Amino acid sequence: MKKLLLAMMATGLLAGCATNEDKAALATSEPVKAAASLNNDDLFIAYVDGRENVFYDVDLYREFLQMGETAYRKTYIGAGTNGMSVSYGLTKEDKKKPTNPAEQMMKGEMAAAEKFHGEVFKAEENRFYVFSTWADFETYVTTGVDNLRYSDIGSGPKGETVVYVLNNQNKKQKPVESIRKFKANHGLSS
Repeated sequence: MKKLLLAMMATGLLAGCATNEDKAALATSEPVKAAASLNNDDLFIAYVDGRENVFYDVDLYREFLQMGETAYRKTYIGAGTNGMSVSYGLTKEDKKKPTNPAEQMMKGEMAAAEKFHGEVFKAEENRFYVFSTWADFETYVTTGVDNLRYSDIGSGPKGETVVYVLNNQNKKQKPVESIRKFKANHGLSS
């Protein structure tokens, strides 16, 4: 029995030892996994039938634009912009989670990625508004104002006008990257 106890203690002691290299590898692998799963590089809002529909998944957003519904959503009555009801479209994988990337970004709980792409579709205006920065996106959603823009009439998926919102830093440049990303998101040719 004494030998068994000593063997168990030795095994436990050896198993508990890790080299500094092992610890460094573990420390660097965890944040990489976490960063890859943030899903904070784009956000989509569709104002349809008096409701603010928010999406973090481009396929779900496109499905909503085509069908007018999503299979899974989380809705808050009167909690959206200007007292609108807000619905967060959810993927099947995220439907049972307490929150989602879109909700976290809209509430300020998660920062947007540096290379951000945002879209706002306004059904009443038959327009898409496209953003290359979180600051421009957030300002527009809050105020509804876009002072600087590059408009492309009739270039949306169903002939909608697409407005690329600009700012003081990019106002003299054609928004080539935003145009490319918008067309890719909607399956449009270049």
